[in-house]
Amino acid sequence: MAMQRIPEEELMNRPLNAKAYAKADFSEPNSSFVAFFAEKFPAFSGRKILDLGCGPADITIRFAKRYPQASVLGLDGAGAMLALAKKAILQESAMANRVKVGKWHIGREACPLGTELFDAVISNSLLHHMREPLDLWRAIRACAAAGAAVLVMDLLRPLTRADAANIVAAYAGKESEALKKDFLNSLLAAYRLAEIEDQLVSAKLDFLHVEVVTDRHFIVSGSIA
Repeated sequence: MAMQRIPEEELMNRPLNAKAYAKADFSEPNSSFVAFFAEKFPAFSGRKILDLGCGPADITIRFAKRYPQASVLGLDGAGAMLALAKKAILQESAMANRVKVGKWHIGREACPLGTELFDAVISNSLLHHMREPLDLWRAIRACAAAGAAVLVMDLLRPLTRADAANIVAAYAGKESEALKKDFLNSLLAAYRLAEIEDQLVSAKLDFLHVEVVTDRHFIVSGSIA
């Protein structure tokens, strides 16, 4: 019998865990995320990008570098993550006027954006934290302009706990114990493809395309109708 989902904390708000996450080497999946966007939207020339669940802003900054015509806003619900994000942005002084971060605990706080809409809405590794996953999909719908590019990437829940442990050993074996524990918990909290497809139907976003891109990741991509 396939392993049932085990929810984890919605926010990575403990300084120790946030620092462990920020120090971990996510260069491969994070650079792949940017590459997936460029592949799916080769003609993208939008000027406003929204990164939901930006964490320490590594992907936020990567998008600002890849798309110099755009401003990028990263939002996260965890103060500990945002503190690290602000430090990272300060180190990129050449882009400081194009990269901003702010607080939004999706589903628990009112959207801080008012009626502002974005040319692209991206999110990496946020969905598995959501107790109510439809909150994320609704946020994407609410913040995306007509025709906006959407890219979401996240983990897939393995069939068994042993499979999850093997993935942690393969991809985070040299990381801190705190990071390995968080990675395992994230895998156990992740959704499966059928669950994600059901979420998109419920959110009226089933025109978006779902595909598995690694042994542990899926992406959802497409343009808002």
